[in-house]
Amino acid sequence: MNKILTSLLSLGLACSAALAADAAITAVKVTDSLKAIKADSAVWSKAKFSSVTLYPQTAIEMNDKKANALCENAKAKKAQVAALYDGKSIALMVKWADGTKDLQTGATSTEYSDGFAVQFAGATAKPQPLPYIGMGSVGRPVVVHLQKATEKVYEPNGNKDVSIQVNRQQTDVFGKELAAFDAKVAALAVTDYERVFVGEGFRSLTEIKDGSMKAESAMIYGTSGWIGTLSRPLKDDYVNLSGTVPVSIAVWDGSKMGRNGLKNLSAWIAINLDGQKQNAALIADLTTDSKGNAAKGKEAAESNGCSGCHQMTSADSKSFMAPSLKNVGGYSTASYLRESIVKPSAAIVPGYNRNAHSNTPWYNIEKGKRISTMTDYSHLDKNTLDDIVAYLETLKAEVE
Repeated sequence: MNKILTSLLSLGLACSAALAADAAITAVKVTDSLKAIKADSAVWSKAKFSSVTLYPQTAIEMNDKKANALCENAKAKKAQVAALYDGKSIALMVKWADGTKDLQTGATSTEYSDGFAVQFAGATAKPQPLPYIGMGSVGRPVVVHLQKATEKVYEPNGNKDVSIQVNRQQTDVFGKELAAFDAKVAALAVTDYERVFVGEGFRSLTEIKDGSMKAESAMIYGTSGWIGTLSRPLKDDYVNLSGTVPVSIAVWDGSKMGRNGLKNLSAWIAINLDGQKQNAALIADLTTDSKGNAAKGKEAAESNGCSGCHQMTSADSKSFMAPSLKNVGGYSTASYLRESIVKPSAAIVPGYNRNAHSNTPWYNIEKGKRISTMTDYSHLDKNTLDDIVAYLETLKAEVE
């Protein structure tokens, strides 16, 4: 697999970010090695936790009636996030409430597990805007660390050999024999579902399997919900983290049939490595409130026909002609919103949604490239753009 160019990700962004955006997080410098850090490691006592809001991702409705009904009025979630770094590695801890412990069992295709993911902006050869969250953008890669909660599977040789199993209903297996088997399962069971992907646009996510990724993630369930941890190098073939690190966080709820795009996620968050020079422009982009007028922006969005294709709010009728924008303000930066208005082909949503009519595709293929069918609004003046962006930033669910 081709390696992504490694160089410092420097972003000279001057735009303001989401309304009431989450504040920057401080990654505390520690002398302890973070290579094999766990949720109960004592070094976490030095961390500073910050609140991050995760919004329901609703750009595309899934073709699953039950899942859609379960998530119809989904609320935003609050997660507590902390970061540490030791000069070689960075570690994150994410805590979020979840009243049910849902594990991936592999025994059914209609039940889903809880999980979490942390996304980093990939290294690029030149400064450029942040990629679109979740899948990245062409020429602007992302690296996504995914961890799912799984049940214990007894694989004594590590090769997914599950032939040595015990039927608990067998009458000749009981008492000490069953207890001995359970002890082996506890000691040898494989419970880790950890994957790392790299992507440069929708439908491009590719799992890294060549051994070049050295990362560790895990999940544990407690009285208040889940705790997820991740440790990875500051620099490798995919990222080059220093100063201010942009990350995005997502969580899945198995009880609501969460999987793939059915999740809660944050916009890009700034994590400042304590003691290093911060990227002031990036911090401002991710933490500063928009200066546009949302009321005027709503009028401008209506007069320019946005609601003709997009579902703007939960009160509006669903539309399959374009992605729903009813939560776009929760997980998008102002820079991304502005870019989507003036350069609609910069980040193509994976539609075409199969529920849409064949006469209303979301994009066309021109010379091998996906070109959005959305009108280019680069002719709008700066104030009008600012107002529309300010309005779009208000489109997000309430926090539960």
